Amino acid sequence: MRIAYLGPEGTFTHQAVRAWSDAAAPEPAEAVPYGDVTAVHDAVSAGRAEAGVVAIESSVEGYVVPSLDALLASPDVVAVDEVVLDVSFDAFVRPGHGALSEATAHPHGLAQCRRFVARRGLKPVPAPSNAAACRDVGDHQVAFGPRLCGELYGLQTYAERVEDFAGARTRFLVLGRRAGARERLAAREAADGGASWRTMLAITPVVTGPGVLARVTDAFGGRGVNMSSLVTRPLKAREGQYVFVVTLDAPPWSTAVRELFSDLLAAGDALKVLGAYAAAPGEGGLDGALADHAPTGSVRASDAGDALDAGLLW
Repeated sequence: MRIAYLGPEGTFTHQAVRAWSDAAAPEPAEAVPYGDVTAVHDAVSAGRAEAGVVAIESSVEGYVVPSLDALLASPDVVAVDEVVLDVSFDAFVRPGHGALSEATAHPHGLAQCRRFVARRGLKPVPAPSNAAACRDVGDHQVAFGPRLCGELYGLQTYAERVEDFAGARTRFLVLGRRAGARERLAAREAADGGASWRTMLAITPVVTGPGVLARVTDAFGGRGVNMSSLVTRPLKAREGQYVFVVTLDAPPWSTAVRELFSDLLAAGDALKVLGAYAAAPGEGGLDGALADHAPTGSVRASDAGDALDAGLLW
């Protein structure tokens, strides 16, 4: 099978393709690089690839907006699986390089290596992907990317593991055509009946105003369906109106989710399932997490009054 992905060779997405095809692809796979996320979606939509792989969320930088927007815009492409990778960046230079004045990587890569860039006084230069940054690195540049890039592009390792946060992870979605998604997901459920499932859902309220988000979240609580993530994206043709993109911890065919969808439709909302997939082992929320996982400066009920006043701007 042909698997489209954001290229060139050596991207983290390329690594995700390898991981997924080794574990879950139904037949030997050929990885085909494309220049941007839209081209990956187009290849799947047109049947030039049986599957596609795109990054959807970084544990450091959050959702990958182009991937999210492409799913929202695609009438016939849907996520059918996910891959989660531990992400670590090495810094590469050309052999015999000159004075180093710039750092280059995908914007998410640059964001994850800010301290390294700042300590060395380098100017950040965005690239289409981390692998493209490594492939095209100039004699005056440091490029950030996975270790594979050094091997592929004949680069010298300048420093290892230069990311700001150790243990960062990135989630990737495996894309397929919507027409065959139900059969594909049913086969996966039959093969792994004990898996935990997630569904990505786009909710577009037809009637907006005070309380619309509360109404939507109340619908989830009323049906006992856990919402593990909620982000908003603007409706491209309507200023000041948004679509809610929700991740819920159940498959779309479960009884509770079917009832939830019926409730939202009855309220006038427009719905679109963007994907359904068995969650990778070890994924979960922050229930019971230590306080130091919260953003710096967060306060809790047990904090002193002065701290509460400062944190909440009372």
